[in-house]
Amino acid sequence: MALSFCGNNKDINPYSVENGTLNNGCFVDALNLVPHVFLLFITFPILFIGWGSQSSKVQIHHNTWLHFPGHNMRWILTFLLLFVHVCEFAEGIVSNSRVMSTNHLHLFMPAFMGFVAATTSVVYYHNIETSNFPKLLLVLFIYWVLAFITKSIKLWKFAEFNVGPQHLRFCITALLVVLYGLLMGVEVNVIRVRKYVFFANPQKVKPPEDLQDLGVRFLQPFVNLLSKATYWWMNPLIIGAHKRPIELKKIGKLPIAMRALTNYLRLKDAYEDQRTAEDPDRPPSIWRSMYRAFGRPILLSSTFRYLADLLGFAGPLCISGIVKHLKTKDDVATADKMKDTYLGVYFMSSTELLQNSSVLAVLLFLALVLQRTFLQASYYVTIETGINLRGALLAMIYNKILRLSTSNMSMGEMTLGQINNLVAIETNQLMWFLFLCPNLWAMPVQIVMGVILLYYLLGWSALVGASVIVLLAPVQYLIATKLADTQKSTLEHSTDRLKKTSEILKGIKLLKLYAWENIFCDSVEETRGKELTSLKTFAFYTSMSIFMNAAIPIAAVLATFVMHHFLNKTGPTPSEAFAALALFHILVTPLFLLSTVVRFAVKALVSVQKLGEFLQSDEIGDDSWRNGDISVSLEPGKKHLGMTKAINRKQPMRYQMDNYEQPTRRQMRPTETEDVAVKVSNGSFTWGNNLVTLSDINIRIPTGQLTMIVGQVGCGKSSLLLAMLGEMQAVDGRVYWSKLPHCEMINEGNISKNRYSVAYAAQKSWLLNATVEENITFGSPFNKQRYKAVIDACSLQPDIDLLPFGDQTEIGERGINLSGGQRQRICVARALYQNTNIVFLDDPFSALDIHLSDHLMQEGILKFLQDDKRTLVLVTHKLQYLIHADWIIAMKDGSVLREGTLKDIQTHDVELYDHWKTLMNRQDQGLEKDIQQDSQTTLERKTLRRAFYSREAKNQIDDEDEEEEEEEEDDDNMSTTTNRRSKIPWKMCWCYLSSGGFFMVFLMVSSKLLKHSVIVAIDYWLALWTSSKTEQSTDAGTDLFTGTSPANSSNITLPTPGTLEAEKDSYYLPVFIILCAAGITLCLITSLTVEFLGLSAATNLHHNLLNKIIHAPIRFFDITPLGQILNRFSADTNIIDQHIPPTLESLTRSTLLCLSAIGVIASITPAFLIALVPLAVAFYFIQKYFRVASKDLQDLDDSTQLPLLCHFSETAEGLTTIRAFRHEARFKQRMLELTDTNNTAYLFLSAANRWLEVRTDYLGAVIVLTAAGASIWSLRYNNPAGGLVGLGLTYALTVTNYLNWVVRNLADLEVQMAAVKKVNSFLSTESENYEGSMDTSQVPENWPHDGEIKIQDLCVRYDPMLKPVLKHVNACIKPGQKVGICGRTGSGKSSLSLAFFNMVDIFEGKIIIDGIDICKLPLPTLRSRLSIILQDPVLFSGSIRFNLDPERMCTDDRLWEALEIAQLKNMVKTLPGGLDAVVTEGGENFSVGQRQLFCLARAFVRKSSILIMDEATASIDMATENILQKVVMTAFADRTVVTIAHRVHTILTADLVIVMKRGNIMEYDKPETLLEQEDGMFASFVKADM
Repeated sequence: MALSFCGNNKDINPYSVENGTLNNGCFVDALNLVPHVFLLFITFPILFIGWGSQSSKVQIHHNTWLHFPGHNMRWILTFLLLFVHVCEFAEGIVSNSRVMSTNHLHLFMPAFMGFVAATTSVVYYHNIETSNFPKLLLVLFIYWVLAFITKSIKLWKFAEFNVGPQHLRFCITALLVVLYGLLMGVEVNVIRVRKYVFFANPQKVKPPEDLQDLGVRFLQPFVNLLSKATYWWMNPLIIGAHKRPIELKKIGKLPIAMRALTNYLRLKDAYEDQRTAEDPDRPPSIWRSMYRAFGRPILLSSTFRYLADLLGFAGPLCISGIVKHLKTKDDVATADKMKDTYLGVYFMSSTELLQNSSVLAVLLFLALVLQRTFLQASYYVTIETGINLRGALLAMIYNKILRLSTSNMSMGEMTLGQINNLVAIETNQLMWFLFLCPNLWAMPVQIVMGVILLYYLLGWSALVGASVIVLLAPVQYLIATKLADTQKSTLEHSTDRLKKTSEILKGIKLLKLYAWENIFCDSVEETRGKELTSLKTFAFYTSMSIFMNAAIPIAAVLATFVMHHFLNKTGPTPSEAFAALALFHILVTPLFLLSTVVRFAVKALVSVQKLGEFLQSDEIGDDSWRNGDISVSLEPGKKHLGMTKAINRKQPMRYQMDNYEQPTRRQMRPTETEDVAVKVSNGSFTWGNNLVTLSDINIRIPTGQLTMIVGQVGCGKSSLLLAMLGEMQAVDGRVYWSKLPHCEMINEGNISKNRYSVAYAAQKSWLLNATVEENITFGSPFNKQRYKAVIDACSLQPDIDLLPFGDQTEIGERGINLSGGQRQRICVARALYQNTNIVFLDDPFSALDIHLSDHLMQEGILKFLQDDKRTLVLVTHKLQYLIHADWIIAMKDGSVLREGTLKDIQTHDVELYDHWKTLMNRQDQGLEKDIQQDSQTTLERKTLRRAFYSREAKNQIDDEDEEEEEEEEDDDNMSTTTNRRSKIPWKMCWCYLSSGGFFMVFLMVSSKLLKHSVIVAIDYWLALWTSSKTEQSTDAGTDLFTGTSPANSSNITLPTPGTLEAEKDSYYLPVFIILCAAGITLCLITSLTVEFLGLSAATNLHHNLLNKIIHAPIRFFDITPLGQILNRFSADTNIIDQHIPPTLESLTRSTLLCLSAIGVIASITPAFLIALVPLAVAFYFIQKYFRVASKDLQDLDDSTQLPLLCHFSETAEGLTTIRAFRHEARFKQRMLELTDTNNTAYLFLSAANRWLEVRTDYLGAVIVLTAAGASIWSLRYNNPAGGLVGLGLTYALTVTNYLNWVVRNLADLEVQMAAVKKVNSFLSTESENYEGSMDTSQVPENWPHDGEIKIQDLCVRYDPMLKPVLKHVNACIKPGQKVGICGRTGSGKSSLSLAFFNMVDIFEGKIIIDGIDICKLPLPTLRSRLSIILQDPVLFSGSIRFNLDPERMCTDDRLWEALEIAQLKNMVKTLPGGLDAVVTEGGENFSVGQRQLFCLARAFVRKSSILIMDEATASIDMATENILQKVVMTAFADRTVVTIAHRVHTILTADLVIVMKRGNIMEYDKPETLLEQEDGMFASFVKADM
């Protein structure tokens, strides 16, 4: 058939124009081509020239620069235009094929050209916009005008020829006219605003502020509409992640509109606006302020959501249409058709187009694409809003923390835990609620619509199925609440277990030396048992919820079709059945989610209530009176100068640095009469509980002098400092701070700077999680000389030298734990370093030994501060320093006892002076004793050194390993890194599954496969059943199903369709019911097996991990940081317990669903497989790129969250210090930065998820299109039954939902398998050799009875990689001898004591005790028969009895006896419960000395004939120590005692002294003999000690 533009009908001459040119329809259509062709001719050259030159441009984000006015409007109109052109094209093709004898190209050619032109117009526009060259837009303007005119002519002609709205082509043309008109309007508007032509002065435009700053990498707000909808701008990031990991630099800063500060101001304004004048006390509602600040985006998101839900119903309807119209033939008489011919061509009616199955397939595709786009847009908008809200809430909470009154914190109204919960939990709850909140109002609409459609398809029976779904929803809600409760109890048990585990790990050395590890291991196992019980419940409920989700649609379908059978006596047609099936699938999701959403809504209500209470809690007084310029009496009415609050309201975008610069130094001028820095007049202060803590205070602090505050413990010294700082509530009186001299006021220029910042060192030291240097400089500029002077004054240099990175080492909670004294000295150093006029030191000597305090007093306080003429207030207990004080304030019971110089007190209050004198004498005696001992500081430094010594060795080993790995990798660096990062950890998955037990794995796999095959069978059976109906009704004779089922083969002989159907049903129905029942039971079985597989895996992994670690050699604990081991037990175990099973379940389910769907489609229409190949390739690449990027972004999110939480808890702890220093602004700024960083990471993570989902959803839509296309196409050749086509399409629809789940679960599983990997890496550690070569039965019961020790040629090392620490040591100790071992630090004394217990690697020589080589003994036997006392005391939480005798072997009398020997009996008797008195974690409720004594008692309880004391008396005062020496000599008269001496004088009375140096024995003899050798080592030690 010839192709010709106007068709070549013989009757009419298509080209004649006798009736007037415009009356020839074909000519009008030709006229319509003109504008399209014009546009293509003009724009193509411009585009080519532009693209050629574009490479030369610098690639700033110019693709996102700025939008011309009406940008979004233009994109939307263009999309509509494209859609209408597609309709026009379809209409043309269909009418052309309907009735005409020849091809009329003019029916669809202009539509096609219009489509091309519209696409070109938008590409052209985008390029003009990015190069910001608006003059070229004139071309588009001309095009719109021309198109508008030509289309209007066409419409006018149609009207003339009586073609009206009942014809589709008329409607389409009218729509086009409207759209062209609107686009013309948009174009005119651009000219109006930008004035780029016809106007004299065109407008200059700058890109938005965020984009001038190249740090902003999150472009979602700035790109064009198409890129916004498909996240196209993310491509470089996600694909780039494959080559190198995404770092923080790569994700840049947040756009201004999303920063925490912007949103905080929005929320705060909404919050504050609610405070009305009439009712100032009524708390503002947080809900309302949230709605005011963030309501609009939520409404937008809900709109998107509604659109998506409505489009979602297009799927089932199109399926029913396609299945229905596949069979209908065009057997309408042609005569009817000819009626609708005007202008020589045929016009179809509007409904006719929708009866064409190909058109419906395309429509289905478009609807799916649109629905998915809208859905993702809705998700994105809510997530962005949620993140904004979280940022705002965090800033709000933080500002409140900075203003909390101190009493709140100390009186326990607001604990740190509560604040941490607010930050970590409540804000996240609210954020999640926002994410899910559009669901709250979208879901009910979706459910109602679905039920209406079902009713329309299937009548009453549909309502039965729907009611099944609705009735089971409350059950799901119940399960969801149960789940939440179980999770709570699990959490309690796991915190309990963690506490026990961390105690074991802290005291592991002791447990091993006493052979107690198994007792403690069992107690952890017991707690783990409880935890597992609640985990079992958790697993059960989870599997129930999964089961409900899978089984409800089956049950609903079953109920519906069985009812339909009984009501209508006939089964449904395929088109109805499969539309209904698809609808049920749609309905299940909202119902399943609804329970979650409701649960979150309830949680959100609770969170808001907590937040409200927190924001209403007491604040600190307005401290304008510290601003020095006016002394304000503290009446609540007068709030002068609240400068601190309004930090810089006018320019919220940039905090100004100078706002918290330190005030410049005061020059002391002789003219200055006023010499009082702070004065308190008749003040009385309270901590807010109506009890007055300080009363009747009248004091003055002289400027530039040293004031000391002394008094007994608890008389209010620290409170006095805090009262002056304004932390306490003043009941009466006032505090005056002196003004700065005038000249400085002028220099400062800004009154708000005229506030004192006070350098304050609190009693309880407070460190930031930062480097040592940052802790000392604390935000001040770094000045090298000053810094060095401060460090020397606080004698921190030796400690800093020990740290692995010097003063750049991280300390604090997440860094290295320093001892108390070291922490305190850093805090004092911070106070000294600050350049402030006033310094408050609260008992800086409490944790320091005497040498350090003297040094600090002389160098730091007297020299450093006094030289600087700074005003200093010092609280102290050390009365011997009073002679240095310029002014003394003596306190007693919350009021001032005396104030004046030492001379004043000496003359006026002799009694007090004498009292001090006696105390001072006592302290002096203490001094002499103190000097004899090797100070506590050296001990602290020693522990620090040990920690690092061992750690560095480990690091070296690690580095070597890494280097080897790197060398292997270097060969083809690029490829290996890419591969490494995209592989799925199959090995770990296998390790995880195998630890769950092979039977469970087998059960899971088989039941999964069975379940999915049964589900497919149900739907297939439904297809056969419904198809058999249609076949009979159309033509009972022919059989389409030859061979598919036995019932069909006898069709031909049966007389009438009626009886046939009844028989058919009696055969189909029972099978259908049986299949459904089987499906439901299998759902139950699979959901249970997966969860319990996970549980058994978790049980085994934890059990093995615990046993491995507890039985590891002590070296393992030296080189592995405690935090790392604890992490395996907390975070990683939690992931294995709770997160992997659901992920695994979801992954297997969605993968199998997708595979079964593809299988079904392929078996029905094999042609589909050809199209599948490119789709599979695309899918592979998408998931590969996404998984890598997602993992990186998830890591970033996790790693940026921690500092944020730490910053909050840190601030809450150090409130008083921060406020004294006046550093609130700096800390706020830091908080905003941390929040923004975390929010950026989170935003990118969710944008990446959207990126993935949009892509997989489009792939799914293409799958649906190809499936539909394949079935329509294969219809022409061979006939699949209508039912099977419906089945294929229904399955194709489900694929779209599950594709992205496959990828996301894969990504999640990859992240979660890392936990298994970490746990697994610990499972490969070597255990200690517990067996030994002797059998326990061969060891005599009472061994070692004499206590004779022979050491022969002993060589010991900690690790085969390290040098030996003892080299060829020989010694012989006779039974009952008292032996002292001494030597410098690191000479191998302690190593020798460990060698007795076989704790270290003895690689040569041997130790023989009572004739048995200890290396041959089983470890538990050896260690349980010897006793040792360690230098650092370890107590466990529990009772005193448990600490002395965990095995419960001894009688009470024996315990009391041991306590008596250790001088503890009287103290224990006074405790409530006696031996059963409580010991808190780490023994915190006893002093260090008492703890050490308990450890002695513990050794006495064990009556072994050999006792080893490893520097056991280091932390006990002299008096107690002397008693102990005597006791040991008497109580252990007949036993062998080996003492490792810390101070030499303790071993002067020993029978034998061994002096060691560098792992060798230097001197070995009686102490008397050794002392005679003047130049011997021992003699020099003793001299030094005297």
